[in-house]
Amino acid sequence: MPEELPQQPPQLQSPPPPPPYAGGYAGPRPPYGPPYGSPYASGYPQVAYAPAPLRQRSPWFYVAVIGGSFAAICLVMSAMVWWSMRSIQGDGSGLGLRGSQIAVLDINGVILSPEAVNAQLRKFGDDSSVKAIILHINSPGGGAAASQEIYHEVMRIRKEKHKRVVASVESVGASGAYYIASACDRIYANEASVVGSIGVIMEWMNYGDLMRWAKLKNITISAGELKSAGDPSRDLTPKEQAYFQSLVDNMYGQFIHDVATGRKTTDDKIKPLATGQVWTGQQSLDLGLIDKIGGFRTAVMDTAKDVGISGEPSIVRPPKNKRNLLTILTDDGEDLFPNPSQLLNRSPGFYFIWK
Repeated sequence: MPEELPQQPPQLQSPPPPPPYAGGYAGPRPPYGPPYGSPYASGYPQVAYAPAPLRQRSPWFYVAVIGGSFAAICLVMSAMVWWSMRSIQGDGSGLGLRGSQIAVLDINGVILSPEAVNAQLRKFGDDSSVKAIILHINSPGGGAAASQEIYHEVMRIRKEKHKRVVASVESVGASGAYYIASACDRIYANEASVVGSIGVIMEWMNYGDLMRWAKLKNITISAGELKSAGDPSRDLTPKEQAYFQSLVDNMYGQFIHDVATGRKTTDDKIKPLATGQVWTGQQSLDLGLIDKIGGFRTAVMDTAKDVGISGEPSIVRPPKNKRNLLTILTDDGEDLFPNPSQLLNRSPGFYFIWK
């Protein structure tokens, strides 16, 4: 047999050199042999690779990026606030709660102005998702006219909007606060709550002795016999005393009549209770001043049942107006540092208040 010759390994052919072009070779690095441009790669042109120059950004590019980011954050925050306000103020459609809400409006402390309470009453009265309103009361009353305005707004919502309005007395629901409660469909109170004080009081500060001690004289020029009645620098005359008493008596009659109207009874039945005194919730039930003994939870669940809400009702409240440092610094500062002259400018005031 002829002798077999050893097989020769196949000769690998070197790849053709890359075509030269401006900027050097930008293709993939071959998997064999030394890298292009290496001194060991014989036969290949020596090419120097220069790093690509960095692109310079215009300052306006960064301004646009920062401004766009800020605008996006503001948009997201505005959407969150809007959604929260819808939920708080009684729309609730985004949460699937529409039609099963009870609005709660707190009446706390001395009643000085009806504006905030009446504004919320109107908002809840116009909201179709709010089926009933509960006035959560803890107040000794306040200004006669302010209490009366809230009373009439409650009556209007009941008649025009056909919404149930319920009062829940926490610790105190006296005088002007009871005046408001009497306009509601029902009044709830705890056994130890303080209720009543149907009456009127008029008061102001007389600083005549202080002026005499300081050797000051008050000079008043007026036309009309009773124009300066109630001047805090002097005592009342008998005629002025009778004049102010007639005003108080007239407001007292209005108080009795409005309570009787709200409680669906007569003036004659309320008048014996209009002595200015207060009773406990337990005593008030027997006197017909309230409808049921029970706290806020009892009022909520009973009201929900009365308006056809099954299960746990959704409670909505008006947003709280929180005072921050900026608000304190930008307001007139009267709350923090009262003007001493205000103590000398108090005119006679008429109040439905329990003291």
